Amino acid sequence: MSWVFGLAILIVVPFTILVRGSVFFYREWALGMSLSLACAVILTVLLFLVGTWIIRRGREDGPEIRRMLIRGAIAIACTYAGYAAFYVASANAVPDEIREEYQTIHPLLRLAASPVIFFDPSAVTSNEGRIVEDYRLMGLSVNEANLHFVQTDGLIHSLDLGTDARVEWRNRGIELGFWALGFHSLRHLGVADHLHVSLRFPGQVILQ
Repeated sequence: MSWVFGLAILIVVPFTILVRGSVFFYREWALGMSLSLACAVILTVLLFLVGTWIIRRGREDGPEIRRMLIRGAIAIACTYAGYAAFYVASANAVPDEIREEYQTIHPLLRLAASPVIFFDPSAVTSNEGRIVEDYRLMGLSVNEANLHFVQTDGLIHSLDLGTDARVEWRNRGIELGFWALGFHSLRHLGVADHLHVSLRFPGQVILQ
């Protein structure tokens, strides 16, 4: 059980730091997508090194052990960075009918949604054909709905994930997960039950 728990930590924690850090640097410091991701990778390495130092503090480890731990922390962060670079450049995981549209979604949003898409590719729904009146019928503000359209950076800053015919604990967990990663997540029950996830621009406040 300890090995399983430890492996789960090694999978979840770097991914969480990578995505949450990227969103923070992008949204709060306006560093841009690539630079935000690079800063998040550095942050992941530093936090892993600090964690390694705390765990090994007080133990008489030789220089070989310390070097191995340092290299391991860097390797984990670089592995996730490579995964991020590969995944955001690919749209093979989504259905053919939305592949072209999916490639215009903001890379950080695609990265955050990658675990959901990996296990449930059909969860991604199309934004094509959305008009302002559709969102007014759903009771949503135009400011939030506009993120479904191509923005000034040439990207779409929102993603809809289907929740219909799926267990409620799964839907709620995904909603809370996106919120914890720094995205705006909102469950829409009025028209085709789905989860609306969006990434605001630096300094932008999303109104409900």
